[in-house]
Amino acid sequence: MKKVYKIDVDCANCANKMEQAAKKTPGVKDASVSFMTLKMHVEFDEGQDPAAVMQQVRKNCKKVEDDCEIFL
Repeated sequence: MKKVYKIDVDCANCANKMEQAAKKTPGVKDASVSFMTLKMHVEFDEGQDPAAVMQQVRKNCKKVEDDCEIFL
């Protein structure tokens, strides 16, 4: 399953940090973050609950970029 989320981030480097953090989150098959469109595209592993996984993605992203936001 793939979903798109609106994000708020200050720079392209921060967006890259968010992308790497999302990709390392269990339950995420793939992720990409676009600073230009301020969107995060997430593909979830089969059988995962997107809402639960995204809560962990948000926590992981806040660890690397504390002023970022993901609108769930």
